[in-house]
Parts: sequence; structure tokens; C-alpha cells
Amino acid sequence: MSSQQTSTKVDQPPNLQPERQAVDPSQWAVAAPCSSEQFKTRTHQNKPFARQWNHYLSSESASRTGSTLKNAFKHLKNPNMISLGGGLPLSDYFPFESLSLTISLPEKPKSEKSQPENGDLNGANAPLHASKCDINQGRSIYDLSVALNYSQGSGSAQFLRWITEHTEIVHDPLYADWQCTMTVGNTSALDMALRMFTQPGDYVLSDEYTFATAMETAKPMGVKFTGVKMDKEGMRPDSLRETLEKWDPTAHANSRKPFLLYLIPTGQNPTGSTQSLERRREIYRIAQEHDLIILEDDPYYFLQMDSFSPQERGDPTTCGPQKPSNLLKSIVPSYLSMDTDGRVVRMDSFSKVVSPGVRLGWLTAPQQVIEQYKNHADVSTQGPGGLSQLALFKLLDEHWGHTGYLEWLTHIRKEYTDRRDFMIQACERYLPRTITSWEPAQAGMFQWLAVDWRKHPDAKIKSALQIEEEIWLKGISNGALVACGSWFRATEDSSCNEVFYRATFAAASLEQIEEAVMRFGEALKTCFHLSDTVE
Repeated sequence: MSSQQTSTKVDQPPNLQPERQAVDPSQWAVAAPCSSEQFKTRTHQNKPFARQWNHYLSSESASRTGSTLKNAFKHLKNPNMISLGGGLPLSDYFPFESLSLTISLPEKPKSEKSQPENGDLNGANAPLHASKCDINQGRSIYDLSVALNYSQGSGSAQFLRWITEHTEIVHDPLYADWQCTMTVGNTSALDMALRMFTQPGDYVLSDEYTFATAMETAKPMGVKFTGVKMDKEGMRPDSLRETLEKWDPTAHANSRKPFLLYLIPTGQNPTGSTQSLERRREIYRIAQEHDLIILEDDPYYFLQMDSFSPQERGDPTTCGPQKPSNLLKSIVPSYLSMDTDGRVVRMDSFSKVVSPGVRLGWLTAPQQVIEQYKNHADVSTQGPGGLSQLALFKLLDEHWGHTGYLEWLTHIRKEYTDRRDFMIQACERYLPRTITSWEPAQAGMFQWLAVDWRKHPDAKIKSALQIEEEIWLKGISNGALVACGSWFRATEDSSCNEVFYRATFAAASLEQIEEAVMRFGEALKTCFHLSDTVE
């Protein structure tokens, strides 16, 4: 994809109120099968089709045929059909009659005008209601009688429509046969993706430091991660190319050359780095050269921040984009948005921008991959919980719409930028600069701190890992808990010669953040025998 193509795409003003596809009312029935193709608002006929990935599908995934029982639900679209074939209980036996949600926001986004099928919202700030009879009485297309029953592995058609439209607005994939399907969050999505593509003994390429849970998800499958060197923009393309070109199976238990590339390109966990557009293009080119599938794990995508500014918090000159359209222009395009081959499997989540407890996200990938994923979901997770889907549908589809959601994202982007700035200022006040260094996080929720362990009084007789643990335990005794950098090392080895810590600015009040940074600074000074006057 050329620079000119990318610029044209990003500069186009997004249509945040797309004209929706006409949908037959039978689509909103219990456990109705659906796909993104039914809900796309733009024509994609002029785009190429994705590559086929049969050569990378695991034997487990290739053998999955889905659920015979759920496949029979397609016949329920016939309004004259009386079903005695599926175990779908009557809603009479669900002990919930209604649901009421009150939206509490510092700044309430303005609601879009509702679509005709959405009914009367009774004002933008009114409580959101759902009952068992909303569909029959024409108040909504989604209610408790559907949400509390079984659904397809792809999730409800009602909310999948919103997700499909959102994906078009934000990413507009460059190939025709892309699809979305709901997930139970990104960790579950990664677990299922690894089972789809890997076999015991395989290696997955990742950043040198990466999400610890991702590695722990892969390990019981007999799959290991191997790290690619990083800089302040995350993964280095030269190191990725070198790793691939010099791959030696005999040095890796005769493992085949890796073909999965796991990336957290925005607000990388744990380092907080964000890949620039040019960095993403370069890595994507290498993925094409070596036929890699990119697992784009991007829960922090909308938490991209302005550069750190020491100015007073709340200064209007540093608060970033104020309109949804400006937000979309200011953030770095995703790998999905530049993918011409269908080699990107993108994982999105509401965990970091709405709530972790809803356990709801979605996958975007070629139709072939999505169909295999749904076959797996139908006989395992069975999709996200109905209450979560209904609550998010009420909030995002009927209440906010696409404009309101982007206004909310603009708001929390600013909140996290302020929190990042506050933590950096606390680090400057309390951490000894003679041994501690950092680059302000560019996105996400984490600040990465480097400690020069070689200046420790016992550096000649203690290893980096021993000193890391000493500092960590002293921080705990002082009442400050951070995460050790070694927990996130992708490559298993005992020769680690670096000491890092990950601190979050998302989990505590500002006053507690300052206190915790001060306590951690005291731990560092104690371990390194530094006086309070040393900076």
C-alpha cells in the first residue's frame, strides 16, 4: 500500500451515520445465524479477495465443522416453523423481566438521532431500558427474550451490525471478504487463534518484551514465544528480518520457521510504545516477504496520546482532538487498514475503553479464518454473555451511536493522557535519575521504567534478576506494587542483563499514584544506598 493511498484514505472525512442495510426482521430472532456481509454499508466489490490460509491451519482447526445443532437454527427464520429440535428455553423461565441502565459520565456524549427501528429513546440522558417483550411490542430489535437465550458463536446479529459498521468507519479493510465475529475478550481470542494456527513445538514471533498472559496462554499448548529486539517505537524491522532470515531449526528443537507474528502495536504492553505508520508499513512488508500472519492485539488503539508536555494539566493547548472526526485523523492507522492480503487477524476489545468485566471483543479477519473461528466458538465459548451484548447494544447502538462512542473515546483519551503526564511528573520528582530512566508512554495504560542495575553496590556478585527481585520486594515492603520486567521477556533465557519495571497509571487515584511512585523511589534509594539528596 503506497503512502499516497494511505494519505487519501485517512484524510477522507468519516461518515459516522452510515445508511444501514435493510435487514429482514427474522434476523433478530433467537440464535439467528449472521455474518458481517449482511451489515456492511459500503460496496467492497472493487477490492481483491484475501489469500487462503489452508497451509497454516492446524489439524485441529481444519477438522472443526461447527455445531450441527446450531446450524439447524437457520430454519427458525421461517415464522411458521415450530421448533422442538433445539434446547432453546422459553423466556418465561428466565427470572429477569427487565433491565435498566443509568449512564454515568463526566461528559455525556450527544446521542445520534435513532434509527427508525430503535424506537423512542426518551431523551439522550434517560435510563436505558430492556424487557422481554421489546421486540414484540416494537420498542427495539433486541430484548431480554433473545439476549438471555443461546446465541451463535458470532454473537447476536443486532450487535454484530454495530461492530461491522464501526470496523468500516475506523479501518475500512482493503480486501473484499473481511468479516467480524465477537469474542470473549482478547485473551480468549488469542487462545483460540493459537489453537487454529499452531501445533506443539511451534514458535511465535513477538516483541522482546510482550504481554505475559499471551506467553502463558501458549505454553500449555507446547508453543513458545521468541522475542524481536525493540526500540522506542516497539519492534525493530531489521531485527525481525534478521530473525526470520537466520532461523535455525536445529537451535529451536527442530521447530519450523515461525509464521505467526504477535503484535501489540499501540500502547504496547508492557513498554507503552506505539509503532509509527512507517514502522507498521515496514513490518507489514516483511510479513509479506516471509508469508507471516499478523495477530494484531490492539485493545489500547484509541488510547493514543499526545507527546508528554510538562505544562499544567488541563491546558487547552495540550488536550488533543476534541471532535470524533479529528480523533480518527490523529491516531495511527491499524495493520488491518493497510492489509491487502488478509494476513492480519485483528483483535479488538471493550475491556480498556468501556469495562473489562463485560468480556466482549471482536475479531476481524478473512472470511475463511472467521468461519473456522466461529466453528470453534460454537462448541466452546458460545460467544459473549447475552447481558453484556444487550447492555453494550443499548449504550452503543441505541444511545450513543457511532458519533457518541467516538466522543466518549476522545474523552477517555484525554483522561489517560492527563494520568500519564501526572505519573511522569511524579517520576521526575521522586525517582533517582542517576539510576532510573524512562520514555513517556505513547498510548495505553503503562509506564516502562529502566533501572541501571550495574550501579548497584552488589552488581559484581548479584545478577540482574537478583537485583530486580530485591528492588521489587523492597517496593512491596514500602507499600508499592509494580510488575517486574522479566515477567514479560519473550525469549526464555537466564542471561537477562536488563532491569525494567512496569507501572500503571490506570489503577489508582492521582494521589495514590504519587504516593506509590514516591514509595518505589524510596525502595530504589535504599537498595542502591543513595541519599535523599541524590537525584
